Amino acid sequence: MFKLIKQEGKARRGVFETAHGAVQTPVFMNVGTQAAIKGGLSAEDLRNIGCQVELSNTYHLHVRPGQDIVKSLGGLHRFMNWDGPILTDSGGFQVFSLAVLRKIREEGVHFNAHTDGHRIFMGPEESMLIQWSLGSDIAMAFDECIENPSPHDYVARSCDRTARWLKRCKDELERLKQRPDTVNPGQMLWGINQGGTYPDLRIRHMQQIAELDLPGYAIGGLAVGEPTETMYDIIEAVEPYMPADRPRYLMGVGTPANIIEGVARGVDFFDCVMPSRNARHGHVFTSQGHINLNNAKYASDPRPLDENCDCPVCRRYSRGYIRHLLKAGEMLGMRLAVMHNLYFYNHLMADIRTAIEEGRFDAFRRENTEKFVKRI
Repeated sequence: MFKLIKQEGKARRGVFETAHGAVQTPVFMNVGTQAAIKGGLSAEDLRNIGCQVELSNTYHLHVRPGQDIVKSLGGLHRFMNWDGPILTDSGGFQVFSLAVLRKIREEGVHFNAHTDGHRIFMGPEESMLIQWSLGSDIAMAFDECIENPSPHDYVARSCDRTARWLKRCKDELERLKQRPDTVNPGQMLWGINQGGTYPDLRIRHMQQIAELDLPGYAIGGLAVGEPTETMYDIIEAVEPYMPADRPRYLMGVGTPANIIEGVARGVDFFDCVMPSRNARHGHVFTSQGHINLNNAKYASDPRPLDENCDCPVCRRYSRGYIRHLLKAGEMLGMRLAVMHNLYFYNHLMADIRTAIEEGRFDAFRRENTEKFVKRI
């Protein structure tokens, strides 16, 4: 399912086949948590700005509208009218970041929903049932997301439990896919590496889960407050133990600079809410750095958001107009800013792929990493 086309150092250019089409890697997945991109973008918009993979969240779709409703309407692809690949997160991160009064047991986690406080139980089997009902192409395993830092002995026990949960996820999804009412027979399970900021636990856990021979593997539990260099160190520690013939996914990352550095360390898949969340607050990524449209100097600026960008927004609208919309609370302002930021991310990935193909990724990295951090 994963074909490596070209490699420069550890940077990999590949293609990954799914039931809803091929994914050219490295790739950034556009986050539509509740089957929609916050900011008013539709599935048609995603196609127009170069999105390859849409990502939705198991926990949020379970809370509303409920996986049974989505399944009755043909699964997530039909529900949101997106015919490309979809990845669903397991809900594990949300259970541990949003839920209150949670109790972790071997069978799973008992917790209160963040919406109205009603009690929910979620374990490996429940997460797989929800994702099977949604019919995503890639279903992520249910795992425990620990806080960083946490004591070494607790993290070790958590890793062992997550490994046991992964085996249960695999068994349950294989069982569910035998049912005649399966939405997506080509659905596949990816495992998640945990271990906090302890290289020894990361390596041991990766070796454990690699034995299950899954179609893909993710690095989870990073970009949650630890120093950036620590995140890079963990990627470097665990990457040699990740199967070379399977895609690698760094969950929840990140900035353009983070992505370039992740690719340089052998990562293929990325996702983050940052481009859409920042855009809704007037923070826009450009080829020269990022700008804050809330600054007064942009009130009468006739230039596009990025003079080097050919996205639908930059071809038609000025910084001054979009700033006005945001200040006036007009939804169109958020929509335009989000559309631009996601276009920027998707086309950054295309530029990275081309650079690897042409054997100049190292030069691309040197030229752009620091530039993208710059505040204009």
